[in-house]
Amino acid sequence: MTFMPQSQNTVDPVKLEKLAEVAVKVGLQLQKGQDLVITSPVVALPLVRLITKHAYQAGAGLVTAFYSDEETTLARYQYGDDESFDRASGWLYEGMAKAYTNGAARLAIAGDNPMLLSEQDAGKVGRANRAMSTAYKPALEKISNFDINWNIVSYPNPSWAKVVFPNDPEPIAIAKLAKAIFAASRVDLSDPIAAWAEHNANLAKRSAWLNGERFASLHFKGPGTDLTVGLADGHEWHGGASTAKNGITCNPNIPTEEVFTTPHALRVEGHVSSTKPLSHQGTLIDNIQVRFEGGRIVEAKASRGEEVLNKVLDTDEGARQLGEVALVPHSSPISASGILFYNTLFDENASCHIALGQCYSKCFLDGAKLSQEQIKAQGGNSSLIHIDWMIGSDKVDIDGIKPDGARVPVMRQGEWA
Repeated sequence: MTFMPQSQNTVDPVKLEKLAEVAVKVGLQLQKGQDLVITSPVVALPLVRLITKHAYQAGAGLVTAFYSDEETTLARYQYGDDESFDRASGWLYEGMAKAYTNGAARLAIAGDNPMLLSEQDAGKVGRANRAMSTAYKPALEKISNFDINWNIVSYPNPSWAKVVFPNDPEPIAIAKLAKAIFAASRVDLSDPIAAWAEHNANLAKRSAWLNGERFASLHFKGPGTDLTVGLADGHEWHGGASTAKNGITCNPNIPTEEVFTTPHALRVEGHVSSTKPLSHQGTLIDNIQVRFEGGRIVEAKASRGEEVLNKVLDTDEGARQLGEVALVPHSSPISASGILFYNTLFDENASCHIALGQCYSKCFLDGAKLSQEQIKAQGGNSSLIHIDWMIGSDKVDIDGIKPDGARVPVMRQGEWA
């Protein structure tokens, strides 16, 4: 029997081919002889095959794919021994970290059902997430420190499509989600690679302006939000394409509409409310409200998924502090689509956001030359997790605050001022 993913007949094969090409040539800029590690839901096999083809056409050394499957994930929660939820496949992540140390690129295909674990025991979900985060740290550090060129793209998984478009029959939901993914990834244009070059140039201009201002902090004000985010000493703004420590310029996220930098882990004060739900490891966390004191979250609530949220915050010492702050105009194409994707890769590019946990060493002046101790001394956060959640809307204003206290409008009603 031939395995035939349900979505195959409802996803435009020409645009899927373009997405694979963009992932390799823009997302990774894969180099001749470079190995590639792919992680993907098994349902995204058609995209994996196309990416593998384009990778080898680009001169890849060895392409290796690892697959996840929703039914086998659920089987663990339904039948697994209780003790198993404190374990993770550390040997696998150690192998990935070794591959990255040896120069391999990393590509992740996103598209899991955001509600997959919504009916499962929150305690087990939290324990499994913690175990996975701990095991994954050697590989995550190679990614978050930009040691390597890496990229994330998405595939319209049928179960994800039905969450986004619950009132449509599955084939129509898949087709709608595929169309939205292709538009956000710029592969519905005649020359996606040229379009990405132009888009990267525009994001670079925004980053250059912010870097020139040298703000000490950002002040977010809106419904349920009055938050001051101190910026790390020697922080640097980035957006779009980034050059990894291996010298390769890549676009880590496709799509991307953000410019981002590193907050100071000890200089965040006030309260903030989420403006979109957060889908985390198969659990939906909605209406998040947190309060910061001295950089740490001291109070956290959510109307849905609160127990999982608090377990995430207890992952380690750095989980209650920020590792990223990102600015996205409310009029971004993803926001303008009006679609709530229940997927951070997309929803974070519809809204300004912050991230709990690990910072990016890339977001420091001469970050590639800084030790972990220097990064910490300048305010960079360290954690097993890095979880983005959305705090921007057309009702949120942002001021940049200079070291002398002078305020400069950065965004008004969600748009660049």
